[in-house]
Amino acid sequence: MSLVPDISELLARARADLRMGVPVALTDDSGFSVLAIATETLSAQRLADLRSVGEDAVVAVTVRRAETLKARAYDGDLARVIIPMDADIAWVQAVADPSDDLNAPMKGPLMTRRQGNANLHRIAIVLAKTARLLPAAVVVPIEDGRSFAATHGLTCIDHASAAPHLADRSELHEVAAARLPMEVSEAGRLHIFRPEDGGEEHYAVEIGRPERDKPVLARLHSACFTGDLMGSLKCDCGPQLRGALAQMGAEGAGVLLYLNQEGRGIGLANKMRAYFLQDQGFDTVEANHRLGFEDDERDFRLGSDILKSLGFNSVRLLTNNPAKIAMMEKTGIAVAERVPLKVGETAHNRGYLATKAAKSGHLL
Repeated sequence: MSLVPDISELLARARADLRMGVPVALTDDSGFSVLAIATETLSAQRLADLRSVGEDAVVAVTVRRAETLKARAYDGDLARVIIPMDADIAWVQAVADPSDDLNAPMKGPLMTRRQGNANLHRIAIVLAKTARLLPAAVVVPIEDGRSFAATHGLTCIDHASAAPHLADRSELHEVAAARLPMEVSEAGRLHIFRPEDGGEEHYAVEIGRPERDKPVLARLHSACFTGDLMGSLKCDCGPQLRGALAQMGAEGAGVLLYLNQEGRGIGLANKMRAYFLQDQGFDTVEANHRLGFEDDERDFRLGSDILKSLGFNSVRLLTNNPAKIAMMEKTGIAVAERVPLKVGETAHNRGYLATKAAKSGHLL
């Protein structure tokens, strides 16, 4: 029946639940079930309630966070940190949040679970991460997750159904477009693309009337509230955005893809957490790792999807990032030329730019 939510809609509901501090039930084909709740939005009362319905509660964290905690990650990409019986909400959240790491560096020794399947814990982390929360969840085994969810009005996610959707991006659809005169060009047009999974919308800014049968001057620009809007000196995003648009305006044609992947895909709140860690002496990559993220969580395939939807199949790419070039080529968009975009260096971001060059391979 079409009125019943499909798996992508259930996953969107689960992300919203986690952001509100509501647990979700996760099940697999073997009959194993758990309750999972994002550590960031966990309350003391909910922690007590979780303990009342199940034993063996753990905090599931990524291997990156586990490395900082010196916790053994027996599951490869994640660790299941056992919650001691006397642990309170502050202990649980300190496992996930590195804000106080330097003031209280010794959180252990932390014991981690070795036996059992971690597939449901993995889904819990991915859901928290894609909800733009810290990538950590409290997970408690329960009996018959489907019945438990129905009784308590909770969202229930089946592992076999969810796994393919979590591994791939949602299809994008253009929902609106209109003429947009701009300072760089009066011949502008803004296209809005919306994913099917209820995620954030992405935008394409078309300058002039670029020909579809020739390489278009293009930029994949990730949203940066602090740089694009606030004029932050900690990054070069704002100058890159304005520089790319100016060059397209000067040439009379181009397309800028504005992808809502703030903070290299970790969200604005987590980016601010990373900035706090950078003020403690960590570089941008180290800060991401301490939070539990990879160097870069963005999905540049979104840019390829939008370009194809607009009718482009080759680009002159305004970028200093080889990863963007590789992803364009891999997903069927030919890169006829890399156009450097070296702007915006300041005394505040020299270290950041040096890290991008040394650790992320940016051509600066």
